[in-house]
Amino acid sequence: MQSGLMRHIRPDARHNDVMREVIDGVIEIPIGYVNAYAVVVDDGVVLIDTGLPGRADKVASAVAATRHRIGEVHTILLTHWHPDHVGGVAELRRRSGARIVAHAIDTPLITGEEIRSAKGVMRVVAAVMPAPERVPVDETLTGDGPFSVPGFTALHTPGHTRGHMSFLLDRGNGVLFAGDAAGGGRNGRLRRSPRMVTEDRTAESASVARLAELDFEAAVFGHGKSISREAALRFRDFAARLATQG
Repeated sequence: MQSGLMRHIRPDARHNDVMREVIDGVIEIPIGYVNAYAVVVDDGVVLIDTGLPGRADKVASAVAATRHRIGEVHTILLTHWHPDHVGGVAELRRRSGARIVAHAIDTPLITGEEIRSAKGVMRVVAAVMPAPERVPVDETLTGDGPFSVPGFTALHTPGHTRGHMSFLLDRGNGVLFAGDAAGGGRNGRLRRSPRMVTEDRTAESASVARLAELDFEAAVFGHGKSISREAALRFRDFAARLATQG
C-alpha cells in the first residue's frame, strides 16, 4: 500500500466538499451530508458505503485520486441499508465488479427482498431522494470477527438499524469505521443518530459501550467529523455519558 497518497484534493465540481486522507490510504469522501470511504489495500481498493443515489462519480473520483482505477475496487462494505449509505452501490458494482458485504439482517432491504414502508422523516427523504437501486449481496455477515477482507474485523453494532455493522481496520493503531453507530461532532465530542431514524436506542447505547471496550486510534463516521487521535477515549467518554442518560 502506498502511503501519503494525498492530503486534500480538489472539491467536486457540483459540491463544495473536499475529499481528504484521514490516515494513510483511508480517504474520506463527503457526499452532501453523508460520508463514504475508500481504503487502499495491498490488492486494490475497498469502499465503505457509497453515499447518496446519483453520486457514484464522486466516489470514482476519490478512487482515481488514490492512483487506482475503479476496476480495482474489489469489495464494498455496507454499514446498513439506509438510502444515503447504499445509494451508489449498484452503479459502483457495475463499474467495478466489486463484491458486496452486509449483515444478514439488513441484506433483504438492500437486495429488495423486503420492502419497508417509509415513516416519519424517512417518508420525507423518500419524496426528494431517488430510491436506491437494489443490488445482490455476495457475503452476509452474522456476527463479529474476521471475514473475507484481510485486515478488517466485522463488528455487529445494532441500534441505528438491526443489522448495522461497524468495521475495524488494522492500520495505524486501528481505524474504526463506525457508520451511524455514532456521529462525529465538534471538538471530538460524539453524538447519537437522531431518534427518528434509529430503530432501537437501547441497542444503540449497548453497541457504543461495546465499541468503547476496543482499542483504536482513529474513528470515522457516516455523518460528522472524523477523529484521527485517541478516538477510543472519545468513545469511552461517550459511552459513560449515555449510561448516565439511562
